[in-house]
Amino acid sequence: MIRIDTLNFLQNLEDNNTREWYAEHKKIYERARKEFAVLLDITADQLNQTDAIEDKKIFRINRDVRFSKDKSPYKTNLSGYLTRAGAARRGGYFIRLEPGNKSVVGGGFYAPDKKDLLRIRKEFEMDASEIEKITSDKNFVKYFGELRGAHLKSAPRDFDREHANIKWIRMKQFYAFRSFSDKEVQSDSFALEVMNTYTAIRPFFNYMSEILTTDLNGESLLK
Repeated sequence: MIRIDTLNFLQNLEDNNTREWYAEHKKIYERARKEFAVLLDITADQLNQTDAIEDKKIFRINRDVRFSKDKSPYKTNLSGYLTRAGAARRGGYFIRLEPGNKSVVGGGFYAPDKKDLLRIRKEFEMDASEIEKITSDKNFVKYFGELRGAHLKSAPRDFDREHANIKWIRMKQFYAFRSFSDKEVQSDSFALEVMNTYTAIRPFFNYMSEILTTDLNGESLLK
């Protein structure tokens, strides 16, 4: 269970985002981080019953301010991800706890490399029926609403801007998030809802994994 103290710390950090204030309250952060780590451990154990988790990571609270106008030294959220194991499993599970009803759970493909992005676009150019089926499924819509991600204003190079599937071809990122209120995050059922959310995104992960591990003829690229 995520305690109110954790969300209160993050809110207070947003209001007092200085190294001096953080140093005085570092023990509270360390307790909050341990609490978050336990949630990730529980979730990974549960996911491993139906999936395979290779790694867990909690992002550092320190911000990289070198190229930012905002010089606030700390992030005002706790976030992390779970990586799926093996070349055949693509996609990653993400979670962010942030006060003010800004917490999210979900995952996807945030920065596919050029090769993967071209392969995805070629698949959608050939047939978008499966991605449309997955993202219009009532369970996907219930948890996420729609598939999100940055997209080009026009067609990518060498693709027809009038193509029937241009909506999908133009996408550069592919992810889905479910939002949680502060009250929901503090609920005893939050860990269960995190798992339910990750279960709901699995068909999308499985389909994208299939695309990225085969060629356009459906032949495996894995050795």
